[in-house]
Amino acid sequence: LGDELVAKQYLDLWAEEGWGNGGTVIRSTCPVIVQTICNQYPELIPYLAPVATPVEAEARYLKALYGEDTPIVYAGVCLTEGGDDVDAAITLSELESIIRKRGVRVQDQPLYFSRIPEERRRYWSTAGGMPLELLKEEPHASRRFRKVRGLGALEGIARAVGTDRIALGFVDILPCEGCLDHPLLGPKDELFRRRAIVGATEPPRAPGPVLKEGVTIEVGAAFDIEVKGMGPTVEAVEEVLEQIGLAPNGRPWDSGACGYRTCQEFAVAAAQGRTTLKSCPRYLERQAQIAQQQAAVDALTGLASFRVLRDRLANEVARCHRTGDRFAVLFLDLDNFKQVNDRFGHEAGNALLKATARQCDKHIRSTDVAGRYGGDEFVVVLVGTGEEGARMVADKMRVAVEEVGQGMGYPTGLVTASIGVAEYSSAKEEEDVLVAADRALYRAKAEGRNRVATSGEEPSL
Repeated sequence: LGDELVAKQYLDLWAEEGWGNGGTVIRSTCPVIVQTICNQYPELIPYLAPVATPVEAEARYLKALYGEDTPIVYAGVCLTEGGDDVDAAITLSELESIIRKRGVRVQDQPLYFSRIPEERRRYWSTAGGMPLELLKEEPHASRRFRKVRGLGALEGIARAVGTDRIALGFVDILPCEGCLDHPLLGPKDELFRRRAIVGATEPPRAPGPVLKEGVTIEVGAAFDIEVKGMGPTVEAVEEVLEQIGLAPNGRPWDSGACGYRTCQEFAVAAAQGRTTLKSCPRYLERQAQIAQQQAAVDALTGLASFRVLRDRLANEVARCHRTGDRFAVLFLDLDNFKQVNDRFGHEAGNALLKATARQCDKHIRSTDVAGRYGGDEFVVVLVGTGEEGARMVADKMRVAVEEVGQGMGYPTGLVTASIGVAEYSSAKEEEDVLVAADRALYRAKAEGRNRVATSGEEPSL
């Protein structure tokens, strides 16, 4: 719909204002290009096509159709493309996560529609809102139609138009070749998936206009000259640069993927509010890495998360079946943790959990892994270790936890740990070793706490 609205506007302007008879028209659906022109090349503003982006146009159309209070949310679209007309923008990965959390599965969907969905076929437009009729008349090799990529081209365009008085015709400009217009615009890592989606769903062209009659919106756009005043503070720019980070060689990325030649230029623009960090692929990659690391580490103790423990157990089981090597699991539980919380407060309880985690990590090798299973329970995976060796490690941990409690000033016997030990056998499944260690843990508690029990031991009577 947005493409159709924009394409129709271009066709009207092409016919009414005589764009096809010479002169220069600059068209870009990228806010980075538009903002750069307004800020650095104000002499080009009169040549900017006064047409909104397809995302803006479609958002206005939908609000006019369904009410101004209707929230407009896009998936796979950069939020800056829609400006104030779009309420939110999410990535396709976030959309997939939302669908998954709602319990929607492809295999559960009906094989046919009980209601025929409304088709939206193109009539005037190509992807990005370019009129098909215009492209047919003016191929990209034409002197009246120029396809330009890169911010660096703006300086040459400004000189050609403002100084040399050269008529460039219709100039279609984007920051880079990878920038695709709606519905293909969005994060770079989703480019091929979006292409496949559009290619698979693009229906035949409509025989007539698809826009509803009677729905009137303003598709035009106005551009303000931004006077270069005082720039942002050094601190604000450095804060943006810090969030972007440096390349492995210790220097700025300066990849140009954000539409700016250098990270410094981007940071200045971001500090001035002319762009956002969502336009920086390196920042998005870094945030994804941080999120992945946070998911792998327990926030309180710094040990591995349950998910990492589960994956590590699966890997060790597979390795055990390949090589015949053994491994053992320790299941540790603080005996009177609830009393510590009740008597001394949750801050004291958290401090005890952190101290226990340090002892777990202190008594294992770099090849082993210790993680927080949940609450006051910890799990340790000892690689290449049998039950006897694992019991020795467990007993050292038990003594260390008791000493930690005394060192923190708790009454004698209040802070202790019970530990269950189980060795993995290739004849068992990965869940069995955890179950065996858990049962041994409860036997240790039943026998008086502050002790170690192994899965191979006979329970005492």
